[in-house]
Amino acid sequence: MSGGDFSSLGLAVGHATDVAGATGLTVIRPLEAEPAMRGAAAIVGRATATREVPTVTADHIAKRVDAILLTGGSAYGLDAAAGVMRWLEERGRGFPIAGGVVPIVPAAAVFDLAPLGRFDVRPTPQMAYEACERATMRDIAEGSIGAGTGCTVGKAAGREHAMKGGVGCALETHGEIIVAAIAVVNAFGDVRDGNGSIIAGARDAGGEWLDSAALIEQSSLGGPPVPATAGAPQTTLCAIVTNILISGHELQQLARASSAALYKRITPAGTAFDGDIVFAMGPQSGSTLAPLAAVEIVAVRALESAIERAVRLAKGRDGIPGLAD
Repeated sequence: MSGGDFSSLGLAVGHATDVAGATGLTVIRPLEAEPAMRGAAAIVGRATATREVPTVTADHIAKRVDAILLTGGSAYGLDAAAGVMRWLEERGRGFPIAGGVVPIVPAAAVFDLAPLGRFDVRPTPQMAYEACERATMRDIAEGSIGAGTGCTVGKAAGREHAMKGGVGCALETHGEIIVAAIAVVNAFGDVRDGNGSIIAGARDAGGEWLDSAALIEQSSLGGPPVPATAGAPQTTLCAIVTNILISGHELQQLARASSAALYKRITPAGTAFDGDIVFAMGPQSGSTLAPLAAVEIVAVRALESAIERAVRLAKGRDGIPGLAD
C-alpha cells in the first residue's frame, strides 16, 4: 500500500483550503481528457448532499466523467462545482454537444459547518478552479487539507469528545489490478485499524475510548443519552479508480462492494446522520482485464487504507486533537 502517488493511473488530485474557515475541497481528475473515463456511485448513508450523481449511472446518456468534486460546506459547497466545470470547459473537456462541451462533474459534500471554523464560510468556485489548476499525480497531500480541513470523527458523545478527521489516499495493486482510493472522513462513528481497534473517535475526559457504537446501544438501555447535537449531519466521501476495463454496470457493483471498507473501518457507518457515498471511475477502453470479484477485493483494501490514513495524518485544531499532533 502507498498513498499520495496516483501516476500509475494517470490520475491527478488537487486541494484548495480555507484554514481560517476550516473548510476546503478536493478535485479528482484524469490527467488527460481522452480517452474519457466512465463513472458510478453507491450511496451508503442517508444524509447525502450531492450534485449530478445521476450522470454516473450506467444508463445515463453521458457515459463519461471528467472530474469528481469532494467538498466541504455542506450543500452550499456544491456550488464550487462551477469552478471545476469552467476549468474543464476552457480545455474542451466534457460531453460533446453542438457549440462546445458540457463537463460531467459529480460532486458530494461533507457537513463541516460545525464544530470547527465559521458557518458562513464555504468553498467557492474559484477555489475549485485553483484546485484543478494545481492538481498533481504525485506527492498528494493528505490529512487536514482540502475537503478534510474541517472534518471530525467520533461525535456520538458530542464535540468535546471528538477527534480530527481528514482526507487520505491509498494505492493497492495485485497482479495487473491497480486501485487508487481517496477518503474524506468526517464520520459520526469511530475509526478503527485493520485489527479492529479504535484509533480515532469519541473519548472520555481521561482520553479513553468511549466506543461510539457501544455508547449508542447503552443509551437505549438506560445509559447516558446521546447528545442531541451528536446527530448533526456527518459524512465520509470516497472515490476509487481502477485501471481494469469493466462495464458500467460492473463499475456500479464495484462502487457498492467497496463500501464494505466503511463498515469495517468506521463504527457505526452509513447511519441516518451520515451522507456516506462511494464514487468509482474506470476506463472506457483498453485491454487490461480481471475478474470483478478480484477488483472488488483490492478496492476494499485500498479504501480501508485511505480511511485510516485520513485520521492518522490529521492534525488537531481548536481544541479537537488529531493523531498527527
